[in-house]
Amino acid sequence: MFKPVGDLRNLSPDAEIALAKACCAGEREAQFRLFEQYKRTMFGICLRFMDNRLDAEDLLQEGFVNVFKDICKFSGKGSLEGWIRTIFTRAAIDQLKAKNKILKTIELQQDIEPMILDSDLNNPNDAEELIIMLQKLPSGFRTVLNLYVLEDMSHDQIAKELGIAVSTSRSQLTRAKEFLKKMMLKSMLLI
Repeated sequence: MFKPVGDLRNLSPDAEIALAKACCAGEREAQFRLFEQYKRTMFGICLRFMDNRLDAEDLLQEGFVNVFKDICKFSGKGSLEGWIRTIFTRAAIDQLKAKNKILKTIELQQDIEPMILDSDLNNPNDAEELIIMLQKLPSGFRTVLNLYVLEDMSHDQIAKELGIAVSTSRSQLTRAKEFLKKMMLKSMLLI
């Protein structure tokens, strides 16, 4: 039986394995603790990938269903959070593919200068505004941007995962940054 050890925010590798094993054994308290521990972080991932809050909530539910279905496969190599993030990222990609939302390359003006993200993500208002802007990106742009910048995947990995060419991944990222820059500049003009 899983014995809760106070705050779960900084679990040792042994404690993560114990929590995963307890979840695997179907212990409700352990499953509840795991959900409570990671729901906010995973919901942030869901919001970044989906167009709206309702789709993000659906993805959160689907992601945790997948986590609990596969929790017995967690080996302790790497962190539990990293393992869960991978499941959520794959669930997001699968959901986008299922809805046929991943776009092919969209032609934009070629002379737009590259974008530099300057947002202070420690400021809740900036972080919330950035999430809203990310949700406004076309699905293909948003997906590649999330995978490259926030999930630290290479263009080769993204191409393989999404079934697109490496050059498409690169162009989608460039266009996502350009699109985001336009939105950020427009937002600053309104302040």
